[in-house]
Amino acid sequence: MMLDERFFSRFGVEYSPNEIIFCEFEPGNEFYFIQSGRVKIVKIINNREKTIDVLTDGDVFGEMAILEAEPRSATTIAMDHVKLLKFHRDNFDSLLQGNPQLAYKLLVIFSKRIYDAKRRLMILLLEEPQLKVMDVLNMLSEQDPKLDLQNEITLYVNPQQVASWAGMAEADVQKVLTHLSRLDKIELYGDRIIVRNIRDFQRIVASKRKSMFT
Repeated sequence: MMLDERFFSRFGVEYSPNEIIFCEFEPGNEFYFIQSGRVKIVKIINNREKTIDVLTDGDVFGEMAILEAEPRSATTIAMDHVKLLKFHRDNFDSLLQGNPQLAYKLLVIFSKRIYDAKRRLMILLLEEPQLKVMDVLNMLSEQDPKLDLQNEITLYVNPQQVASWAGMAEADVQKVLTHLSRLDKIELYGDRIIVRNIRDFQRIVASKRKSMFT
């Protein structure tokens, strides 16, 4: 979805390849819409820089600055010559009134981000590593309405991604996944996890969560 040039003349900014747009832990008051080019999202995990996502034309990033007064959760770096639209609280109303199509896109994104934040908090409140990993798999199964949860399911996720959601070290997640694999609860591959019975994981986590609040 391209916006017309009057938006770029008013809100546009440009970055060169490898230029940092904003850094993790910085205060954030703006969010960005990608007009052209690619942006990578990186985090420092175990003292190593990991690319967690690559965004391109039409994508939005940094939007949590509009929803929450929190520091940046990751660093963003231009991969190409990037043209962005930069918005902040003061000009957000102008954006919404001037482009209903983009306003709707942002509403969908914001709603998903809020859900993701609440769902991740539910995972982090669990104390046992195995329960955290199980609930990450539960969450991923909830996101795909096409999955038949009564049968074996395939989740296209790797241990690093599970670790990010669970707030755990990747090595600890790998131990849990290996244990579940030995119990024949899952099959573990480099780019996917096959779960034999996700309903079993849901019941185990729900039971624990209920005991925490009773």
